[in-house]
Amino acid sequence: MGPRSVTELARAKINLCLHVTGRRGDGYHLLDSLVVFADVADRVTAVPADALTLTLTGAGAAHLPDGADNLVMRAARAMGVSRGAAITLEKRLPVASGIGGGSADAAATLRVLSRLWEVGLPSATAVLGLGADVPVCVAGVPARMEGVGEVVSPLPHALPEAWLVLANPGVAVATPDVFRALTRTDHPPLPRDLPRLRGADELAAFLQMQRNDLEPAAMSVAPVIRRVKDAVAAQPGCLLARMSGSGATCFGLFADPLGAAAAAAALRKAEPGWWVEAGAIAA
Repeated sequence: MGPRSVTELARAKINLCLHVTGRRGDGYHLLDSLVVFADVADRVTAVPADALTLTLTGAGAAHLPDGADNLVMRAARAMGVSRGAAITLEKRLPVASGIGGGSADAAATLRVLSRLWEVGLPSATAVLGLGADVPVCVAGVPARMEGVGEVVSPLPHALPEAWLVLANPGVAVATPDVFRALTRTDHPPLPRDLPRLRGADELAAFLQMQRNDLEPAAMSVAPVIRRVKDAVAAQPGCLLARMSGSGATCFGLFADPLGAAAAAAALRKAEPGWWVEAGAIAA
């Protein structure tokens, strides 16, 4: 008999850099991105039931549909198994925020139901069909993401220990709007061979040579993103500040947990309407 209750964390997905390297004939953009996961997460739990149901809890629950169109329910149907489960999503991450909240929830749902029902994960095509970030979120480890999101390669070297501060101004940014605002889609990719980095300072130095090519377009769609990035960058100990994904969440990279915690506290005090969290980069 399978487990009676299964829980998975849906960690925030952070694009430490994101290069837009081309555009396919079908309109999908080609990406080259270094992706990590922060120790800040939603939580997906499932127990056996006669039918598929979804209950939403947490601070962000009011911003999500609770019916069949919810990405958690779409992920459950993508399993291709005619069985029931009562799924609960505890929503902590902001929606439409560039940190893969919906994709992380979908990926956690796939992992939860695979364990609950003791079946394999769905095909790569089905997983990608849920969203470009879902394959890397299913992997759930630091990785290089290429193509339209379907090429996920674990990093050749472990990243050094580092901490992140995430800040979102409460403005939802639609990814299609950002891609439509792009003025160039043929940027150079990441170096083919990624270096071994020894410490947060070296990680920051490497990332300074990279980019998020969506930043200018996102800032034209939501100008507040520039203020968020500048506020994060101004915190003592911040080694690098950048927007994640298509925004509006920006992150700061820190070398120690106390510095990250102090920065998060200062941002919350200065901007009480923002969502701000600090956490380690998950190994």
